[in-house]
Amino acid sequence: MFKSHPKGLIPAALSNMGERFGYYIMNAVLLLFLCSKFGLSDETAGTIYSIFYALIYVLSLFGGYVADRTRNYKGTITVGLIIMALGYVLLSIPLTSSSGSMTSLLTLTCVALLFISVGNGLFKGNLSAIVGKMYDDFEAEAAKKGPEALLVAQSKRDSGFQIFYVFINIGGLIAPFIAPYLREWWLGVNNLAYNAELPALCHQFLAGASTMTADATANLNTLAAQVTGGAPIGDMAAFCQNYLNVFNTGVHYSFVASVVAMMISLCIFVAYRRDFPNPDKREAQAVVDYTPEEKRMMAKEIKQRLYALFAVIGVSIFFWLSFNQSGQSLSVFARDFVKTDSIAPEIWQSVNPFFVIVLTPIVMMIFEGLSKRGKAISTPRKIAYGMGLTGLAFLFLAIYSYCAGYPSAEVFKGMPVAVKEGMKAGPTVLIVTYFFLTVAELFIAPLGSSFVSKVAPKNLQGLCQGLWLAATAVGNLFIWIGTLMYNMWPLWICWGVFLLICVISMSIMFGMVKWIERVVEE
Repeated sequence: MFKSHPKGLIPAALSNMGERFGYYIMNAVLLLFLCSKFGLSDETAGTIYSIFYALIYVLSLFGGYVADRTRNYKGTITVGLIIMALGYVLLSIPLTSSSGSMTSLLTLTCVALLFISVGNGLFKGNLSAIVGKMYDDFEAEAAKKGPEALLVAQSKRDSGFQIFYVFINIGGLIAPFIAPYLREWWLGVNNLAYNAELPALCHQFLAGASTMTADATANLNTLAAQVTGGAPIGDMAAFCQNYLNVFNTGVHYSFVASVVAMMISLCIFVAYRRDFPNPDKREAQAVVDYTPEEKRMMAKEIKQRLYALFAVIGVSIFFWLSFNQSGQSLSVFARDFVKTDSIAPEIWQSVNPFFVIVLTPIVMMIFEGLSKRGKAISTPRKIAYGMGLTGLAFLFLAIYSYCAGYPSAEVFKGMPVAVKEGMKAGPTVLIVTYFFLTVAELFIAPLGSSFVSKVAPKNLQGLCQGLWLAATAVGNLFIWIGTLMYNMWPLWICWGVFLLICVISMSIMFGMVKWIERVVEE
């Protein structure tokens, strides 16, 4: 699997593992943490989450611009890692919240998220650009050996980005276990147990016990008795405040692990930076006088390539809008509709990177087998198939939710505890959903970076990789729609909307495939 690839590929992937570790901890806990820490509604927390994840990717444009202008990719990446680590340091401080400090603590949290966004913008796209440059140099060396060697080298690019992708997901596999482990350990130290529904009820009680419905009050008393082992509760307000502080302190501790992971990534990157291509040291190209006609043809080719790039980027926006529901509507679905007595909601975020690691070699073997038989699938066509696979995930969820008779989450949360427990789904639902989403991801996410490295002008690699990530930003900016529909409509309608988005996007992509393939081959 690793044979005949540039030697800097694995160190680059390992240096990205820390960023992925922090990303998947945030993906697993951020929305739930904002709700449990500050008592925010799913919609408000979802909006903050969406803006944060949009900034992570849109700032990749800024990071790409800085690296392209300074020709200092390595320095830009190093600064990005340090700034991200500072953001996680701020998040790891377990400051106790109260009604008077909520605003200032939420502001501090948003500042920490801004640090992480800026650091990620400086880091993420530029590391992908470096990997792309590795394969530019790799192909240039192969070209010296002849056309056959060049064809072999060119066939390695997509698989190289897939290898890069599978390695960085190792961090994502481990991360979602950290937050629930530390939170439940800290709850245990304080003679309490975990319950996913209790923080929201505690916030409701503290905001005004008299405004709670009879069902909500009964649910609070039932769950409070469960997490204390049946110990009598004299002062419910004191219990709620204590439970929230202990619950959220455990989550704060999980961000300490993110700081450690970022430092490890920084050390790996610095240790192996000599193996990475340095654009500043490339030899200057010989000056060639082109005729006006030649200049027009070159300009036309560049425009066509950029049009193709923008077309693929445009479609990918809708993939990310749907796929990144993993941290939004799918995350709260795991909290509300899936049994969490033995598996915390955050742990489900590890299913995706697990499937990435397991399925990537299989997907690579299928692609390579088709290529050897002369039936290679182009990158744009793979992206179209990926949209279809994403749609299958939401088709499955829509059918399951319809058959289970799930109402909107807002209605469901108001039901008595015993009724809800009888309606909750088992783990198979999320496993099947993440299986389809992960296969779709393998058809789109790593291959999108590979596609950009093929069609982007060489002097704009960082900026164009930033544009690819900016598509993720636009998709992320609207993922809050998922939690809005989740709380407002019966669940099958919510999932059906995402199914429709995927079907339309797939159809548009298939309609452009032949044109994009011609442009890339020119």
